Amino acid sequence: MHTFASAGLSRAISHLRAFAFCFAVAAAPVPAAACSLSLVLAMDASSSVDHLEHDLQLNGLANALSDPEVVQAIEAVGGIWIMSFEWSGQRQHFLQFGWRYLENEADAVEAADELRSSHRGFIGFPTAIGYALGYAAVQMGRAPANCARKVIDVAGDGINNDGFPPSSAYKAFDFEGVTVNGLVIADQDTTTIDYYREHVISGPGAFIEVAADYEDYARAMKRKLIREIIGNGYASRN
Repeated sequence: MHTFASAGLSRAISHLRAFAFCFAVAAAPVPAAACSLSLVLAMDASSSVDHLEHDLQLNGLANALSDPEVVQAIEAVGGIWIMSFEWSGQRQHFLQFGWRYLENEADAVEAADELRSSHRGFIGFPTAIGYALGYAAVQMGRAPANCARKVIDVAGDGINNDGFPPSSAYKAFDFEGVTVNGLVIADQDTTTIDYYREHVISGPGAFIEVAADYEDYARAMKRKLIREIIGNGYASRN
């Protein structure tokens, strides 16, 4: 891992913001009901992820999103705003689907189908988690509604090895009121789990979910989504 000098960091952040602007999506009408959650999903597509592992992530996320228990959680809180992208190098961010409102099973299935039909955006780039966090923060700032909770969900299998670190992203971008959770794909080595715990997750109630391997991704993502969707907002409804 290496850090930028202040001037280099400033240029890098400017480039990232300009890059993120290219993927801005038109804001859809805000539902009349209060918004409980805006959720940004960030999926690892760095060079450590091969084609099979990428497919397991993509389909695992789609399966989790359309799972009946996840749909039940979405309906219980009255719907959520959600978007998804994959990340790898400093400027390699690929939009899988833009901001949309999920309120019921049909909405969740439509988003899942779009995920399954998404191709891989980039191949062979390193692991730039700081840039991924910056891009996610920019997208969160473009959420169509100011929801009660704001969550960024970063999934990955390794530590930052390119560009500025997560700590620089947290200083340079607006994360006020935002919780960043992590889904770590890990084997017996706890290095990535420890790194996410110490450097990536942030904000109120932040947590890490661990997938034993890529085959376990769908199970871990389902559990993670339910925890994120229900959140503190569910208790206030009872």
